[in-house]
Amino acid sequence: MRRREESRPENHVEPTHGRQISSPADSFATRCAHEPQHAELRASVREFLRADRDRYHWEPVVDAWLSCWDEEFSARLGRAGFLGLTIPRQYGGQGSGQLNRYVVNEELLASGAPVAAHWFADRQVAPALISYGSEDQRNHLLPEIAAGRMYFAIGMSEYDAGSDLAAAQTKATRVDGGWLLKGTKVWTSGAHLAHYMVVLARTAAADPAHRHAGFSQFLVPRDPAGITVSPIKMMSGEHHFNEVIFDDVFVADANVLGDVGEGWHQVTAELSFERSGPERILTTMPLITAALRALGADSELDARATTTLGHLLAELISLRQLSISVAHALTAGEAAASRAALVKDLGTRFEQRSVEVIDELLVATAGDATSDRHLRQMVDHARLHRPMFTLRGGTNEVLRGMIAREMGLR
Repeated sequence: MRRREESRPENHVEPTHGRQISSPADSFATRCAHEPQHAELRASVREFLRADRDRYHWEPVVDAWLSCWDEEFSARLGRAGFLGLTIPRQYGGQGSGQLNRYVVNEELLASGAPVAAHWFADRQVAPALISYGSEDQRNHLLPEIAAGRMYFAIGMSEYDAGSDLAAAQTKATRVDGGWLLKGTKVWTSGAHLAHYMVVLARTAAADPAHRHAGFSQFLVPRDPAGITVSPIKMMSGEHHFNEVIFDDVFVADANVLGDVGEGWHQVTAELSFERSGPERILTTMPLITAALRALGADSELDARATTTLGHLLAELISLRQLSISVAHALTAGEAAASRAALVKDLGTRFEQRSVEVIDELLVATAGDATSDRHLRQMVDHARLHRPMFTLRGGTNEVLRGMIAREMGLR
């Protein structure tokens, strides 16, 4: 199996293996990601976003990392040096590590910026290529990802294999010079717009005694013969998801990601990045911020409403600490699958609840808050997206089972 390059990001932290390396106060400060270099980075991202919004007139949106596909914004972000932060410099990235990427993404999500085009490529495809990709794959794909010009979709889920990926039935059959893919992927965000899809497929017969064995990953271009992409529209009419059918699609050996048969190990590592990031707690942050501003201007706001908002923010702060702890673990090269699953479970339930809380407060409050047209639009948009929060990235119910097994409870 191809392993992670020996070089480390500039802010790489070696695992401590239980050794105390600082005082509890120092450790807490570090886990807040408030070091001077992070504060400077955060300020520069905020300045970029203010200037970009003033010039291009995009509006903050709830769930922007899924619903707001803007290729020009992604390219501008890449030119500004705010993409590819975990990609080594020799591949066109910033080489600055996972915590810096976390800080940048917090600011992007909190502002409701249109980040969907580059999101999956930067979040999980880039780390997978760095860890498992061939040198040709890295040289070809990573510079384009860092520039915000290469978009990926993730082909994992199937109709009978959503959170239980081990039940996936898409098959790859060996042929001369490559593989033939046959099967169907579903709920595939951005597949109609992405340049590539990372597809998980069986390359060996299923073994009931070893359900996770026999999988491999493939980098599949959007345009080969045999691919059919069909839209799955939301209640609002928005089109983000797709059904993708592979009918004997040829994939060259050069497009195998990692080693044949190691797909499950690779996917598990990728899911830690997918489940633990700030997008699992900050999807509704633009709504929360707008509501706080509107409600804060209401001098008649009662103590109960103030307490409700306080509890909401306290929960968000606690979840952020948990999420950042996973970012530290990933920076240190530690396994974090269960902790990432916990972030996803707690964070997405918080996001759903935040929509309810804000909606109820606005209904109960007279005056400027309820007359803010954009705020009302955000609430309506959030209500339509709300059911998805706990589903994507693995249903929370399945993730709880994984956490329980890790704790020895199952």
